[in-house]
Amino acid sequence: MTTTRLSSKGQVIIPKDIRDEHGWRPGTTFEIENTPGGLLLRPRPVAPATTVDEVFGCLAYDGPAISIERMDEAVADEAKRRSGR
Repeated sequence: MTTTRLSSKGQVIIPKDIRDEHGWRPGTTFEIENTPGGLLLRPRPVAPATTVDEVFGCLAYDGPAISIERMDEAVADEAKRRSGR
């Protein structure tokens, strides 16, 4: 178990291995909740939550419908390209 301590300024250092595991970088904003078992620390979402209705149609496409299979193929192609394969 990793331990840390509270500073005189009320600050707690989150150990590097835990920050790295979660991908938390300097400037990450957290929500903190007081629970019966202790404190719960959650990173705040980078973008506000949205619904499908709020974003539907934001990427206009003027052309024939594309099949799910073709979309899956395009995603796989891009993943291969980005991984250098």
